Amino acid sequence: MSEVLVLVDHVDGAVRKTTAEMLTAARRLGEPSAVFVGQGYAAAKDDLARYGAATVYLAEDAVFTDHLVAPVAELLAELVSRTSPAAVLIASTNDGKEVAGRLAIKTGSGIVTDAVDVQQVDGGVGTTQSVFAGNYTVTTTVTKGTPVVTVKPNSIAAEEAPATPSEESVWVEVSEGARAARVTARAEKEKSDRPSLTEAAIVVSGGRGTAGDFGPVEAFADALGAAVGASRAAVDAGWYPHSHQVGQTGVSVSPQLYVAAGISGAIQHRAGMQTSKTIVAVNKDEEAPIFELVDFGIVGDLFTVLPQATDTVQQSKG
Repeated sequence: MSEVLVLVDHVDGAVRKTTAEMLTAARRLGEPSAVFVGQGYAAAKDDLARYGAATVYLAEDAVFTDHLVAPVAELLAELVSRTSPAAVLIASTNDGKEVAGRLAIKTGSGIVTDAVDVQQVDGGVGTTQSVFAGNYTVTTTVTKGTPVVTVKPNSIAAEEAPATPSEESVWVEVSEGARAARVTARAEKEKSDRPSLTEAAIVVSGGRGTAGDFGPVEAFADALGAAVGASRAAVDAGWYPHSHQVGQTGVSVSPQLYVAAGISGAIQHRAGMQTSKTIVAVNKDEEAPIFELVDFGIVGDLFTVLPQATDTVQQSKG
């Protein structure tokens, strides 16, 4: 059975659920092998075993964390050469996509980004994507080299498959070019009780209809244990940080529930959330394009609807 390399998505050993999802997908294609880059493996070890990693390649040398993504791509290229895997799965984050692009070039392979499903097919590895601003769903098969696939968070249900992985330390001679961009400083991100936008099972987003007041959006999100997103219009107006922008030029999300409040539903925004499992919209304009997309639509003022919804959720919690 061929190996499937999974680049572990983690922060100092705290494994993000995207990794569990990718390991689950990898088991459909072959034998999952996790590639752990950086420090904190002791904290990650049990999670990787619980989701079926048969092998863990450890790259703990500082060269892989003291520089930007180029050394990681060179490491993966060396592992591809050594193991001839059925595929390489990487989380669809900004860094993940850059690693994937560099890896595809180095190995002369085809690449698929933002896959929402991965399956074994007659032609090899088949992926499913939402393309052209979310207007079409397509299936894709890589026909050249080792398939390099970035997997959209929340798109594949993680399933446990306990294993006892073997461990192997790996290293590669990193080129001078890969050392050109160096990390000179790190600052701890301001902590929040809300989940990460890309990993959240529920996302509540606000748009132009908030008029800059995200209070009702945040209150409803907190009641649901959700992440807070924003449309490009809200971000461009300076009402919410750019890191929370959902859309084609922002973050792509695929939660179980997506609530769009005061968002018209322009193609740019739809491209970043259309693969959500259930979509609810609140908008005063009954002709808003967002209503063409939703599972449930509420025509009303978000400043009236969201506080009522928040009270109902809180009451149901007792």
